[in-house]
Amino acid sequence: MALPADPALAFMGSRTSEHAAMKPLNLIVSCAENRVMGRDGRLPWSIPEDQRFLKEKTRGQVIVMGRICFETWPSAATDGRRVIVLTSRSFLGKPGVQVARSLPEALALAEEIPGELFILGGERIFAEAIALPQAARIYLTLVHAEVPGDRHFPEWKDRFARQTERRDSSGGGWTYSFLTLER
Repeated sequence: MALPADPALAFMGSRTSEHAAMKPLNLIVSCAENRVMGRDGRLPWSIPEDQRFLKEKTRGQVIVMGRICFETWPSAATDGRRVIVLTSRSFLGKPGVQVARSLPEALALAEEIPGELFILGGERIFAEAIALPQAARIYLTLVHAEVPGDRHFPEWKDRFARQTERRDSSGGGWTYSFLTLER
């Protein structure tokens, strides 16, 4: 068998781009119609059904999240989740929780861990992840309200125009839709 002209591509066989070998990224988020997803380090709503959805969808999978997100969900590493926290605070690492200083470093760590890969935020991480070619799917809980907030989910409608699932619901004083969006 002849080797590719570029030896850096030899390990990839017939793949032609560095992203071809990477796991697809699933972004999972809850945001309002005005894209607000946070206020003062917390969600602007409490929707038990959405919390259950997040826990069930990510159970046993690899999750990448920022430090603030990790601090607001202290049990993130339960139910078989393997957590990668983006932070400079290396002391947050413990069994079931790895620390990375950047999204590329986190994704490289995630490649070595079995399971689907979910990006849980926050704002800067979502903005970086949604622009990557391996960002394949958004699991979006769209809260049908416009709320004040200081953290926003990036604009997604042009990049993820194909809706493959939708389920409408209400609870906790809110109406919302569970959407699965793909490129």
